[in-house]
Amino acid sequence: MNPRKEKWQRFKQNRPALAGAVFIIMMIVVAIGGPFLRPDPTPDANSQELSISRQKPGFTVTMLRTPQTVDNPGIFTSLWEGGYARDYAQRPVSEYNAQGFTPFNEEQVQTIPTDAEFVEETFLLGTDKYGRDLLSRLMAGTSISLSVGFIAVLISLLIGVLLGALAGYFGGRIDALISWLINVIWSIPTLLMVIAITLAFGKGFWQVFIAVGLTMWVEVARIVRGQFLSIREKEYVEAARALGYGHWRIIRKHILPNAWGPVIVISAANFASAILIEAGLSFLGIGAQIPTPSWGNMIKEHYSMITTDLAYLAILPGVMIMLLVLSFMMVGNGLRDALDVRS
Repeated sequence: MNPRKEKWQRFKQNRPALAGAVFIIMMIVVAIGGPFLRPDPTPDANSQELSISRQKPGFTVTMLRTPQTVDNPGIFTSLWEGGYARDYAQRPVSEYNAQGFTPFNEEQVQTIPTDAEFVEETFLLGTDKYGRDLLSRLMAGTSISLSVGFIAVLISLLIGVLLGALAGYFGGRIDALISWLINVIWSIPTLLMVIAITLAFGKGFWQVFIAVGLTMWVEVARIVRGQFLSIREKEYVEAARALGYGHWRIIRKHILPNAWGPVIVISAANFASAILIEAGLSFLGIGAQIPTPSWGNMIKEHYSMITTDLAYLAILPGVMIMLLVLSFMMVGNGLRDALDVRS
């Protein structure tokens, strides 16, 4: 059997890993679809209706919609900016008839605009403390977590693979210098370093990318260094040297492709760690800033309600963090077993 097919068969037989992969794919679809999939397509799903704040799941209300002129960008710009403006303004109403309408939680009857229409709108997961659709906020938070994980892992791979390859292949003083740097960075608590880097670069969404990525390269470098130390002594590497191939060709063509297995596994674990760190930083107020719909921000906004009947406002973002992190860990374990040549 083809080695790749054999590894895929091993991975498919691991039910938890396969379930984790399916969940991750679903979250990627939600993140890519962005405002075109969620009920509230506005930037950051931040359409606030304070009159219907803290409504329970399944809440249905009549909306009075009036057309408005908006200058919406194209599809890709809308995805990049996290949403687009609606071509109508809306406000919730409690009742209406031919004489007029009564705004939600108000008593004064108002005149119905001539170009208005009434539409029933249902909030499947209810609304948060600002009257925003909770489902839309959770869906928008998916792109934040996946983006942070992807960019952080990419940065860690670029730095970690390069330094680990140099240390493991050349050895000597280069190995000693890089190993010293790895040990220094390794000795500093990850969260403390992330907080320091975040404060140095300032608070914000992009700063989290840099901060998390610059702290995760150490594990990648250690793994790559160990792989290179082992593989560089193989017969086919010695044959490549005997044929006069240059160092970079040997590293790129003969050693690195055979070292990717453990790197892929550690990258899955780092992805999960990046999601947790981002959520923690946002909860502390030094990560993604409000109103960016980070799951950590959402927990921070509602954790004071954890002892009330509105506890789900804080619990649901926490459940999403748990499910996404667990999925990446299960996928990482599945990849480890599938790529293990001894099995």
